[in-house]
Amino acid sequence: MIPTPDTSHLTAEDLDSVYEPAEDTYLLLDALEADANELREMKPTVAVEIGSGSGCVSAFLGKVLPGVPILCVDINSRACECTRRTGIRNEVALEPIKMSFASSLLPRLKHSVDVLLFNPPYVPTEAEEAFYAQSGMTLPGSWAGGTDGMQVTDLFLPIVPKQLLSAQGRFYLVAVKQNNIADIQRRMEILGLGCKIVLQRRAGREHLFILRFARLPQASNE
Repeated sequence: MIPTPDTSHLTAEDLDSVYEPAEDTYLLLDALEADANELREMKPTVAVEIGSGSGCVSAFLGKVLPGVPILCVDINSRACECTRRTGIRNEVALEPIKMSFASSLLPRLKHSVDVLLFNPPYVPTEAEEAFYAQSGMTLPGSWAGGTDGMQVTDLFLPIVPKQLLSAQGRFYLVAVKQNNIADIQRRMEILGLGCKIVLQRRAGREHLFILRFARLPQASNE
C-alpha cells in the first residue's frame, strides 16, 4: 500500500488560497494505486498534473512511478510553491510551473505525455462566478466550475488527444455526476479517446467519478 503523501507542512495561510486534499483527491489516489502495476509496465517517460494545488496527487504519483519526471502545472503561484514543498517533504522530485493548462509547454510535450492527471474545478456555479474565480487564481478557482461544472474542463478536453497524450498514454479526470459523465464519454470518443469509469464514490452531496481515457485502437495522434 502506497502511503498518502504528508501535507502537514501546509499552513493555514497556504490553505486560504490552495485547495486542501479532500475526498476527490483521495479517490484519485485510489485510482492511481489500483492501476500502479499497469502504469509501471507502460514505462512512462513523462507525467503531467494540471492544477497540482497542494502537490498531494503529484507526490503520490511520484511514489507510483519513481524516477519519472512529473510536471506540475497550476495558475496559482501559491499552489506551485506548495507543490514544490510537498515534493521535498515526501522526497519526490516535482517540477511546478505557473501557467494555464500546459500552454507554454505544448510544442515540447506534443503527443509525449504518458500519464496525465486533472482534478478540475467541477462544482456547478454561475458562469460569472467561475470566470472571476479563475481570473483571481485563488482558492475559489479550484472548485468553481461554471455551468454544469464544465466551464474549465471543456476548454481542456480537446487539448488532451490533439496535443498532449502519447499513443500509450492514460488521462485521469475527476468529475461529478452533474458534469454529465455520459456526454463527456461521448465527446471524447469522437476525439479518439475511449473512456472507462474506474472508480466512483459518494462524498456528502457529491457523487464523484474517476474517468480514465486512452486512445482508441483506430485513433491517430493527429
